[in-house]
Amino acid sequence: MIAENTQTQMRKGILEYCVLLIISRGEIYASDIIAELKSAKLLVVEGTLYPLLTRLKNNGLLSYNWVESTSGPPRKYYELTDVGRGIVKQLDTTWQELAYAIETSKQTKK
Repeated sequence: MIAENTQTQMRKGILEYCVLLIISRGEIYASDIIAELKSAKLLVVEGTLYPLLTRLKNNGLLSYNWVESTSGPPRKYYELTDVGRGIVKQLDTTWQELAYAIETSKQTKK
């Protein structure tokens, strides 16, 4: 039970970073973000993603464009702002530092 709780907290902790990384590759539709997160085994539902996207937009990290669809209503495509790209760079550095700390902690002294 303790491991499951820790795993859940770890996934929640990196979700925002993963979403920003996915969007950093170019303009993307929310359903495609969900598909990529599920493919990476970070199970996410719309009820989790949309509030996160709204918060990131309100914080100036994302913008969006409405694109007409041939098979339904217009779609909202997200992309990073300049501020968002700067935050991704900062988070990349933090991730590298954390990965180094984890790997260093796993090593045993001889």
